[in-house]
Amino acid sequence: MPTVSAHVALTLAQHIDAVFGVMGNGNAYFLDALETQTDAVFTAVRHEQGAVVAADAHFRASGRIAAGTSTYGAGFTNTLTALAEAVQAHVPLVLVVGDEPTSGPRPWDVDQIALASAVGARTYTVGRADAAATTVIAIEHALTYRVPVVLAIPYDVAALEAGPVPAAPEPRIPAPLAPRGEFADGMLDEIADALRSAERPFLLAGRGAWLADAGAALGDLADLTGALTASSALGRGVFPAAEYDLGVTGGFGADGAMELVRSADVAVVFGASLNQFTMRFGELFAPGTRVFQIDTAPTATHPHVGGFVRADARLAAEEIVARLRANDLEHSFGPGDRHSGGSDDPDGVSAAASEVGSARAWREIVDVTAARAYETGDELAPDGRLDPRSAAKRIGELLPEDRVVVSDGGHFIGWANMYWPVAAPDRMMMVGTAFQSIGQGWPSVVGAALARRDSTIVLTSGDGGGLMAIADLESAVRAAGGRGMAVIWNDAAYGAEVNLYGLKGLAEAPMRIPEVDFAAFGAAVGAEGVVVRTLADLERLRTWAAEDPADRRFLLLDLRISGDVIAPYQQEIIRVNS
Repeated sequence: MPTVSAHVALTLAQHIDAVFGVMGNGNAYFLDALETQTDAVFTAVRHEQGAVVAADAHFRASGRIAAGTSTYGAGFTNTLTALAEAVQAHVPLVLVVGDEPTSGPRPWDVDQIALASAVGARTYTVGRADAAATTVIAIEHALTYRVPVVLAIPYDVAALEAGPVPAAPEPRIPAPLAPRGEFADGMLDEIADALRSAERPFLLAGRGAWLADAGAALGDLADLTGALTASSALGRGVFPAAEYDLGVTGGFGADGAMELVRSADVAVVFGASLNQFTMRFGELFAPGTRVFQIDTAPTATHPHVGGFVRADARLAAEEIVARLRANDLEHSFGPGDRHSGGSDDPDGVSAAASEVGSARAWREIVDVTAARAYETGDELAPDGRLDPRSAAKRIGELLPEDRVVVSDGGHFIGWANMYWPVAAPDRMMMVGTAFQSIGQGWPSVVGAALARRDSTIVLTSGDGGGLMAIADLESAVRAAGGRGMAVIWNDAAYGAEVNLYGLKGLAEAPMRIPEVDFAAFGAAVGAEGVVVRTLADLERLRTWAAEDPADRRFLLLDLRISGDVIAPYQQEIIRVNS
């Protein structure tokens, strides 16, 4: 007869096809059932944190919820940093864990419910009679609120027979949040009027707009208003028309692009939280810019917002487009003459309605390509080590076009974000930055590789974060194989700390790392490691990219970069904290 653990595994596998984890006493029966009785794919990682990180990255890369699993006690506590990151990044996933017996804790048990709650994750505990239903409830909670949940199996319940697995209902997913009420309608009218009369309109979109599938609607709005566009770091590529897009806002943005944003007279923000980095610590917009925000958050997320609508980004964008088109029809045909546009105008929108006011002239007279340009740097910095700017630019030119970039946290995050463009928001993810943590890079490769089986997975990590998660270097190489590569920005230091606290005169010894040979680390677990000291050493990346992924090994580039070249976003942080 199926056990309680089998009930969990069989029900979970109806909705989740990827599970990552480390086996232990608390989840042994669950993993046995998953492996022998379901079609779900289990991928082993080497540290329990990696189980959550891989499930997190899987969702960010594919939009499909995944699961992690660990044993109780020490296995569970190892997941907490990654669990906190997923909570703060609003990533749904299910963490299946063993737990203390129903009779009470043993000496090695901890209060896992309290620990999960402390980082913002809710726990659902299964019993002998309700394991299948509780599993569905847990999945439903994760998807509804876009958060990770913990699904706990008590140790003395895990192997109990529970009878046939009952049919469980599909998880209910809430409909997109439509703008409701007179205030929302009035504010949408105001936004449409502001865009209609704007001379320099600007649209900013974040990850929320991507999750809402708002790209097409935002493209229509940008074309209709003649607006320049840009995205947050997690929303890059959401606008369809790249020729009018200024790239990423905030510290990752090019100086010329940010000057254009600051000159906007009306800015409308869709699905972006407007955190301190996106807002350049409050200096993204000029004081006279009228800023509107549309988000599912309860209220505006920055004091510079002058008008707020709580709504799904796609639905709100479509509403604004409809208002603008209705107004143009009114002016094109006159009152009482709003008939069809004829056989050449099936949508009833005249050619004149494709432009609103004089706004289009702004985006057509500015040089967007020049505005988006970054400094190229020199091949070598004055200290004789590689200039990370020139290295980043050259790597960006050599990377396979069909790529998914996953980033650990650290000073180096600026280089990939600035110099490696990606096609869509699900092709650039920063796992760890929401919780300001490092050491989640290697297991991110595992989740992304399983989610995007035809793309090249590119990790960008520093030497500090790379060492912190080194156990899952093996997992990354095993999971991605020839479809994976890593760029380690090796400056023999915790660069962010040196740049901030070293400049303040604090002792630098704790901030320094003896230079590590990451190329040798990679070779030890089956990767091809290359030490890069000059741009010529990147020639191997060019030849590797041309090879068949089935015939090549995971490539690890150990870039010996200068720590004296400080990323622009880090310079902003230094200025604010000086």
